[in-house]
Amino acid sequence: MHGADASRRPRASRQGRPGVTAASGILLLDKPQGPTSHDLVGRTRKALGTRKVGHAGTLDPMATGLMILGVESSTRLLTYLVGLGKEYIATIRLGQATTTDDAEGEITATADAGGLTDEAIAAGIRPLTGEISQVPSTFSAIKVDGRRAYDLARAGDEVELRPRSVTVAAFDVLAIRRDGAVVDLDVRVAVSSGTYVRALARDLGRALGVGGHLTALRRTRVGPFEVASAVAEPSADALLAPADVAARLFPTAHLDADAARALGQGKRIPIPVEDAPVVAVLGPGENLVGLVAVRDGISRVLVNFPTSEATP
Repeated sequence: MHGADASRRPRASRQGRPGVTAASGILLLDKPQGPTSHDLVGRTRKALGTRKVGHAGTLDPMATGLMILGVESSTRLLTYLVGLGKEYIATIRLGQATTTDDAEGEITATADAGGLTDEAIAAGIRPLTGEISQVPSTFSAIKVDGRRAYDLARAGDEVELRPRSVTVAAFDVLAIRRDGAVVDLDVRVAVSSGTYVRALARDLGRALGVGGHLTALRRTRVGPFEVASAVAEPSADALLAPADVAARLFPTAHLDADAARALGQGKRIPIPVEDAPVVAVLGPGENLVGLVAVRDGISRVLVNFPTSEATP
């Protein structure tokens, strides 16, 4: 394993098993329908023998697809993964509105959508593309006065969420299926972080005057990471080395052992790359030493990574 020092005495894992060291890395997991994101974090902790597991964005229990998890010190990379753009394949049902804007909620209104033409649907989608103002779904994890919006909604409290600016880079209709009074749209959406696809379904239904909600959602991409590269079950063998992940996100710089040591001590040192807000710094053995901001050729440490930790 890159970066492991065979001469070091193995330390106990965070679950206290002597002689076992959990590797550091990023896990691409293909979430099935049913379990919560928290369930998958717990499953990963158990499989990898560590408590230090985090994620770069949840998926609803109904949703499937790509979840990105960080293990051990690689959780420090999650901050830089959370804000990446995302892509989804989804199914929107027109003709029914629900309490949660998806199929897990109760139907609150119905209307005959059978007469909607392809042209009318396309016209409804156009204003929901580009930079838009979106009110998140009431049943969301957004905090209102310190409480989750979905907790307030389930308690029967009135929830008012402020609109936010989001970007819908693509909203493509892949198929249209008509079944009596309802119309199902299979769509591909590429969106900025913080966009609620459920809210897109709700707003499209409202714009067309028939109501709408989400019946299926699969996340297929987060930034440069594709669900095709994800695994169904967590394992140490599936971890991506933090250096490899950082190199896909940021420009890189290579340092010798002395410079890497100085950077690890938090010193500002010359970095042989163009100025950039984030640069991934690799040391001997291609290990990730840290992430730095570079200005006028001099580094400022954003986050460092332990050189002694095992990586995939």
